Amino acid sequence: MSRIGKEPIRIPAGVEVTVSDKNVVTVKGPKGSLVQTLDPAIKVIKEEGKLNFSRPTDLKHHRSMHGLYRALVANMVEGVTKGFTKEQELVGVGYRATAKGQQLQLSLGFSHNVVIDLPKVISVSAVQEKGKNPVIKLESIDKQLLGAVAAKIRGLRKPEPYKGKGVRFVGENIRRKAGKAAGK
Repeated sequence: MSRIGKEPIRIPAGVEVTVSDKNVVTVKGPKGSLVQTLDPAIKVIKEEGKLNFSRPTDLKHHRSMHGLYRALVANMVEGVTKGFTKEQELVGVGYRATAKGQQLQLSLGFSHNVVIDLPKVISVSAVQEKGKNPVIKLESIDKQLLGAVAAKIRGLRKPEPYKGKGVRFVGENIRRKAGKAAGK
């Protein structure tokens, strides 16, 4: 049995979870609502403020879907109650970020500025303090979408191993290399 899949999800007060006949789970809470379609083999049982997930067999496909969909629905419940945040910092001379509505404008050392249009579910803010690296703060109720957008931003200029320049998550460790001067 999947360790993640067999654990029930507690539904907090103020959160409404509905499961339709076609295995579509809708979670509504104080911050918004999210919808997820589940694999037809996975069954969701709602009872007394808890959600339980079950699978028909121990086939590898069913085992993997069991834990996956339980984790996705748990993230939906947490998202509509607390929300998720990701912070990224821009390390490099002249690297800047400005946020205007649903647009994020980045200056990452290219000959042009990079403009990213963000989905409406994600709110963005850019903080630039003197003497510190600029920080981009992304907030959303959808953990999957937030992670995908953060990975897209990081992919524009990944941190390089010699000087550490690039877009990185706050607190991320970059493995540094010595460079050619260390060989002498």
